[in-house]
Amino acid sequence: MNPKATPAALQAQVAGSSFYAGMRVLPKAEREAMYAVYAFCRIVDDIADDQQGDRATRAMQLDRWRSDIDALYAGGDPGQAIIVAEAVRRFGLDRADFHAVIDGMAMDVAADIRWPDAATLDLYCDRVASAVGRLSVKIFGMDDGPGVALAYHLGRALQLTNILRDIDEDAAIGRVYLPLEQLTGAGIPITVPAEVIADRRIDVVARALAAEAHGHYAQAQAILKTRPRGHLIAPRLMAAAYAKVLARTEQVGWLPPRRRVKVSKAGLLWTALRLSLTR
Repeated sequence: MNPKATPAALQAQVAGSSFYAGMRVLPKAEREAMYAVYAFCRIVDDIADDQQGDRATRAMQLDRWRSDIDALYAGGDPGQAIIVAEAVRRFGLDRADFHAVIDGMAMDVAADIRWPDAATLDLYCDRVASAVGRLSVKIFGMDDGPGVALAYHLGRALQLTNILRDIDEDAAIGRVYLPLEQLTGAGIPITVPAEVIADRRIDVVARALAAEAHGHYAQAQAILKTRPRGHLIAPRLMAAAYAKVLARTEQVGWLPPRRRVKVSKAGLLWTALRLSLTR
């Protein structure tokens, strides 16, 4: 994260996140590049989640980001994309992955996502999470084969964990990311978000989605166990920490009223220390 290119408020937001604590295990150049990518993601995510701005204005803000990313890769004035310029130059990050992240945020801006079909949910997870993973594995120095596969599985695992953790918070802003096929299969009437998530059968739906997330965690761990080239402690840390969040959320369950499980920075740092001693 370049202090000269990143606004002070955003620097504080990044530094206060659990992600910041997790990425501290990386060497300086990789760490700074990951902070820059996170800052980009934080900005476009805030645009998508801005409940004060109208949809047309938020869409224009995302379009400006697309244009600035394109200008950066074309060698022109990068505008606000200057925050990722050094990371792009040093690690050869793909423009398509930045665009994918923006496209994922645009899905939330176009309309509040409610009970998407399974294919749409998977596309959303690819854009907002696995695309970030594809940027990240380049920074970690992984080869394309195992790197892209890790991004695919770990990105989906982390995003499904977030969806399962944030059911109530998402519904409060009009969103329900749980897949339509599983909701209707459980016999839940599709009405309005508050009513859908208040149905006690939501626990069955959530546990089925949790099983999908566990499958992706298992695939990610299988890739990591082959010890591919690269700085693997960061993805190992995120996988371990968020798999624990998923397990704790399962223990609490999804019967209303629900209790949200959090990721603690102290817990991430302890996990990082443990992983560094066992790698």
